Amino acid sequence: MIKVERKKTEKARKAMECLKIEKEKNGSYNIPEVNVALREMFNGKCYICENRQITSYQIEHLVPYRGDIELKYDWNNLFLACAHCNSIKSDKFVPIIDCTKADVEKLIAFRREGYFGTDEKLIFDMLDSGIETQNTVKLLQEVYYGSTPQKKMESTILRRTLRKELAEFKEYVREYKEAEDEEKEDLKCLLQQQLGDSSAFAAFKRWLIRDNKKVYSELLEYIE
Repeated sequence: MIKVERKKTEKARKAMECLKIEKEKNGSYNIPEVNVALREMFNGKCYICENRQITSYQIEHLVPYRGDIELKYDWNNLFLACAHCNSIKSDKFVPIIDCTKADVEKLIAFRREGYFGTDEKLIFDMLDSGIETQNTVKLLQEVYYGSTPQKKMESTILRRTLRKELAEFKEYVREYKEAEDEEKEDLKCLLQQQLGDSSAFAAFKRWLIRDNKKVYSELLEYIE
């Protein structure tokens, strides 16, 4: 989970206009214009797990609307999530961090320890004691490890996807460290993309750099 700017793009403005119309007729918030705008804003990633390999996109209400028509159609309350994360969050974790307003990476450190099978462990260190941070960490724990047999299977797939993504990223970082000057510039551009907002699991990648900032201090400019 990373901070996402809720920009007023043309697609976002169109989505807001359509939401007003749907609200007046008590229609659906799950309309093409909203889906397109959310996918643009969240770079095609689930806002919770940051996975890009999503087979089922869903519109998620940050604050469960529970019959509140204002919250139901409020553009600022709509987020893009995968089916796995949306079904886990539901209305169970309230409130959580609003990643369009708060810098999540200043509130939570995203770390992965271990490399082989059972040694692997994902750690979400709280850097803040607020209730939103506490609930977000609980949500992330359940997202990545599951609490039911089905969700545990889904979480295993998610962790496997994360593992492969981080392994590839670490290889790029190693190549960068060993590269000559000309190669280094090309790899630096690649790493800039890997650390960017649109990259899968960006929070984990950025914290890898933060935790090794003495070695890769020149890459900090892409994440701070």
